[in-house]
Amino acid sequence: MKKINARQYGFSMIELLVVLVILGLLAGIVGQQFLGKAETSKVRAAEAQIKILKMALQTYRLDVGRYPEKLQDLNTAPSQQNRYWSGPYLDDELPLDPWNSGYVYRVDSNAPQGFYLYSNGADGVAGGEGLNADVGYVPKV
Repeated sequence: MKKINARQYGFSMIELLVVLVILGLLAGIVGQQFLGKAETSKVRAAEAQIKILKMALQTYRLDVGRYPEKLQDLNTAPSQQNRYWSGPYLDDELPLDPWNSGYVYRVDSNAPQGFYLYSNGADGVAGGEGLNADVGYVPKV
């Protein structure tokens, strides 16, 4: 019989498990940080889009003399052709909010802006708190 004295190099199973546990913990901590930032950035994007839509609505009002009945009127002439309409008032299509829902828009003379324009937030339901809160010019309940 031949005796082999070859030394084998590598990691033991325990060492591999320790490394995997550490990597899992780091991924959990860092992953939560990134997910939180992603949701926060969606709120900021919604706020920015609402400001752009507000400017377009105000420009429409200056031209036509009233706010449009629906947001689509910013890019499409109203059915009763108004000679003062000089749109489109948006460069691109009417945007969806960052959660892929439409913005809620309603003309209301009692609103501070003359209208309500908001997104229902991450949960898509009116109201909510934190990241699920409505974003924009929201009616007070």
